Amino acid sequence: MTLLGENTAALHDTGPVPGPGGMPVTYEQVATGELTVIGMGKPIVPRLSAGLRLHGEYQGSGFTEPRYIARRGDGQVVQLSRLLHLVASSIDASRDIETIAHRVSARFGREVSAENIRYLIENKLDPLGVTVPEGLRDDQISAPRSDLLLALKGHRVIFNERRVARIARALAWLHRPLVVVAVLAGVAVLDVWLFAFFGAITPVLEVLDQPVLLLVVFVLTVASLVFHEFGHASACRYGGARPGSIGCGLFLIWPSMYTDVTDVYRIGRGGRLRTDLGGIYFNVVFMLALAGAYALTGEPFFLAAVYLNHFEILEQLMPAVRLDGYYILGDLAGVPDLYGKIKPILLSLIPGARGSKARAEVAALKKSSRVIVATWVLTMVPLIIGELGYALWNLPRITTTMIRSLTEQIVGTGGAFAEGEIAAGLMGVVGCIMLLCPMAGVVYLSVKLGGRLWRGAVKSTDGRPRLRVTLCALLLVGLGGLSYAWVSGMTPEPLPKKPPIAPILQPGVSPSAPPARRATTPDPGDAAPSAGVPSASSGAASPDASDGPSASASPSDSASAQPSASKSPSEGPVGPSGSPGTSGQPPVSGSAGPGSGSPSPSVPPESPTAPESSSEPPVDSPTPSPS
Repeated sequence: MTLLGENTAALHDTGPVPGPGGMPVTYEQVATGELTVIGMGKPIVPRLSAGLRLHGEYQGSGFTEPRYIARRGDGQVVQLSRLLHLVASSIDASRDIETIAHRVSARFGREVSAENIRYLIENKLDPLGVTVPEGLRDDQISAPRSDLLLALKGHRVIFNERRVARIARALAWLHRPLVVVAVLAGVAVLDVWLFAFFGAITPVLEVLDQPVLLLVVFVLTVASLVFHEFGHASACRYGGARPGSIGCGLFLIWPSMYTDVTDVYRIGRGGRLRTDLGGIYFNVVFMLALAGAYALTGEPFFLAAVYLNHFEILEQLMPAVRLDGYYILGDLAGVPDLYGKIKPILLSLIPGARGSKARAEVAALKKSSRVIVATWVLTMVPLIIGELGYALWNLPRITTTMIRSLTEQIVGTGGAFAEGEIAAGLMGVVGCIMLLCPMAGVVYLSVKLGGRLWRGAVKSTDGRPRLRVTLCALLLVGLGGLSYAWVSGMTPEPLPKKPPIAPILQPGVSPSAPPARRATTPDPGDAAPSAGVPSASSGAASPDASDGPSASASPSDSASAQPSASKSPSEGPVGPSGSPGTSGQPPVSGSAGPGSGSPSPSVPPESPTAPESSSEPPVDSPTPSPS
C-alpha cells in the first residue's frame, strides 16, 4: 500500500491491502479510518440439497469414462463426472470453497483452484439441484426433472423403507443358487403337466362360469403383483444393496406398482441383473405355491391364477416400455436410460456439424453397448411410428367400438345391481375399469405426445419462419388427408357387434350374436297368395291355417337361424385364452416402470440420466396391476 501526503513514515499500516497489488490512498484516509477494503467478504460455504445421496461409481457402465450416481431428495437421479462427484462429496456445510479446492486437488490428482470450484458449483451442480444456490432455501430450488412419457406417475408409498428392509431380509434366502435351481426345475415340471397333460385352459373355463371365483382369481393376481415387488427388493438386498420403498402409481393410465432399487447402481452388473429378474423369479415362486394349494384343495381357480401369471411374466419381459425387460436390456448394455439415447443415435446419422455433437455423445459408449443400444433404437423407432400411424388410420373404428362397448357395459352393470345380482355387478365394474383404462390411456398419450411434438416443432423452428410455414403446411395436408379418409369411409368400418368372449364380465349383454339380416327377393308367383293360405304378415291367422302352410316354411327359417345360434358356443373356448391378456395387462416402458400396470417402472422409481446436463427418474421396477 502506498501513502500519499506528508508524514508518510509516521504511520505503519498493517491492515489488509484494499485491492489486488494495492492502490494509492491519502494520509487523511488512513488517519481517520475511512479506508475502504475491497474484495473481502464472508467465506462462501456451499451445501448439498436436502436428502441428496451419493451412490458412488456406476458399476458395469457401458460408457468409456466412469459415471457416478447421485440421487436428490425428490427421487430424481442424475449422473455426474468424476470431478463433479469429488466436488459434491467434499461439501459438508462446513468447508469453504478454498478448503474444498485443496481437498479436491489432492483426490483428483491435478490442481483445482477455488475459482474452478465456484464455477463447477454455480454452473453444474446448482442447475442439477445437487447443491443449493447461495441465498436460497431448499424449498426455493426449482431443480429440473425429466418428464418421461412412459414413466410412472402419482407415486404413493405402500411399504416404507424400514418395512421393505425387513421383508427383503426375510426372503433373501430364496435367491441362493441351489434354491433358484430347484424353483426353476419345479416350474418346468409344473408347466409340462399343466399344458401337456391337464389342459391349462380347463380351469380358466370353469372359473369364467362363476363370478365369485373370478373375483378370487383377481385377488390372487393382485397378490402376485405385490409378491413380484418383494422379489426385486429381496434380490437387491441379496446383492449387497439397500432397497427403498414399495409403492404404487399410474403407468400410462394403468394402476401399477414399483420398487425403489436405485441403490443397485453401486453394485456390479450381475447384482443389477439379479434385481431386474427378481420380480419375474418371484412370480415363478408364487406359481409353485398356487400349484401346491391346488394339490391340497383341488380348487381349479388356483390353476387359473397360474395360467394368468404366465401372461404377466411375458408382459414384464417386453423391452419396449419401462417394464422389467427394459431394465434388463439397459443393464446388459450398461446404459440405464435407453430412451435417452434415441435422440443422439438418430441425430448421429445426420452428416456434417449438426450431427457431430450427437456422434460425440454416442462415441462415449463402449462398442458393445453401442451395438445393443443402436439395435434397440433402430427397432423401436419404426415400431413406434408404425403403431402411431396404424392407430390414427383406425381412430374412428376404435372410438366407435369402444363407446358402444362402454355404453353396453355400464347399462348392463347397473341392471345387475338393480336386480340384486351383486357378484355379477362387481364383475361388471371390473369390466368397466378394463374398458375405461385403455380409453383414458389413449386420451392421455394423445395429449402428451401432441404437446411434445408441438413444443419441439416450435423450438426447432424458432427464428426460421420458412421452415415453420413448411411444417404447418405439411401438418395441414396430413390432417386434411386423414380427415377425408375418415369421412369418406376409406378407413375400416367399426367391428360388428359380437357376443362377449367372457359374458361374466359383461352382465346384461346378450351372449349370442344378433341374427344376420338376409336380403330376399320375392318370387313373382308368390306375389298374390292363394286363397286359404295366410299371409306371412298376417297378425291373426286361424288355427287351421297356421297348422298348414306355415309348418312347411318353418324348417327353412330354423335352418337359416341355426348358424347364428351355434356361433356363440364355437367361440367359447377362444374367449378364455384372450381374456387373460385383457384382465390386468397394461396396454402399451420404467421400473419406473422401474413398475406395474405392471411396470416393475423410489419415491419415485427412476434411472440415471446423461451426465452433467440431464436427469431422468430412478430405476424402480414397476409391475402392472390387474385392474
